[in-house]
Amino acid sequence: MHHFHYVNGELYCEDVPVALIAEKAGTPFYLYSHATLSHHYRIFDAAFAGFPHLVCFAVKANSNLAILRTLIALGAGVDIVSGGELYRSLQAGVDPMKVVYSGVGKNEAEIRQALRAGILMFNIESSQELAEISRLAGRLRTTARIALRINPDIDPQTHPYISTGLKKNKFGIDIERALQDYRRARELPHLDVVGAACHIGSQITELRPFLEAVGRLKSLIRELAKEGIAIRFLDLGGGLGITYDRETPPHPQEYGQALVKELQGLDVTLILEPGRVLVGNAGILVTRVHYTKDTEAKHFIIVDAGMNDLARPSLYGSYHALHPVVERPRPEVEASLVGPICESGDFLAKDRLMPAFTPGELVAVMSAGAYGFSMSSNYNSRPRVAEILVKDTEFYVIRKRETYRHLIQGEAIPDFLKEAP
Repeated sequence: MHHFHYVNGELYCEDVPVALIAEKAGTPFYLYSHATLSHHYRIFDAAFAGFPHLVCFAVKANSNLAILRTLIALGAGVDIVSGGELYRSLQAGVDPMKVVYSGVGKNEAEIRQALRAGILMFNIESSQELAEISRLAGRLRTTARIALRINPDIDPQTHPYISTGLKKNKFGIDIERALQDYRRARELPHLDVVGAACHIGSQITELRPFLEAVGRLKSLIRELAKEGIAIRFLDLGGGLGITYDRETPPHPQEYGQALVKELQGLDVTLILEPGRVLVGNAGILVTRVHYTKDTEAKHFIIVDAGMNDLARPSLYGSYHALHPVVERPRPEVEASLVGPICESGDFLAKDRLMPAFTPGELVAVMSAGAYGFSMSSNYNSRPRVAEILVKDTEFYVIRKRETYRHLIQGEAIPDFLKEAP
């Protein structure tokens, strides 16, 4: 559920008209509902009641400080994949002992940063990373808590670009060699082997892949116990999908009950890394129609948001529902909703039925709270858009719209180029 709804034909976010925000803030902008985000977290967390667990929000889904602070204040930890995400999370007030660090390419500076912060654990993605973290922990005279991220070779039945648990993917350590690397980790100085982890993909809409992963991790944990390696944390990653179009993902309660049932008998603390399922439907992208255009082949609706603002449709062919901010009687047309970017791949919706939007009106691109702003860019030298959070009857600018000055911040023209030709 979410708190975007119509009142007398006008779209509201909680108790604030979306058109009013557009009038005050300009377009395009991302708009988030605090009530929706809070509700989603509580529902997800409650799904694991009775089993020791920690919900670590996947920062990559949406890294705005206000979004992070909302979840952290509710008790969440974070799943991070970069030094920048760690910095953001600490600025938002996260307890370092609720930080899990994944990612295949952690560099020396990032590892040092995390060690100094005292994070809960690193999810190790390769044998070489194992040795590097041991080396750096030794130099800092500390001990790094680690888990091995296992690649269980499971097909999550999702888009190939967001599948992460197959042998051909770059993530994790093959399950066949995991025992060997755990033995090695036990022998390396400055490491404390505390966990096992896996993450099989994103936008997964059935339980089977998750349960298969749990089964394989359970077998590994029992094998490790025979070797005297006690696993205290089992990190099952994230990946639970949401409804964009006609998907029917399991409810978090169903998901939680199924996982807890599979985990009975294991003495571990479960770590979950939800991202999309918490914030996806808590946010929308609001854009304004500039023009409509007809060719012999098709009908175009041209808006002021582009693929640089919301990359998912161009990158994955993803579906986002389109709603008018102000309802009125109108026909549907087969069209493409496109932006101003100089690329044929610049579309938010392609060749599909949609309301016959007209110049000047506002369009709400739904389910845009995850992997929306966090994947946006300055392509075509376009300033990134504002982010706005609504709570009850008030709205707050939680990220100002960039200006042209922001576009050249940090750039410089060398003196030899300043000379007249």
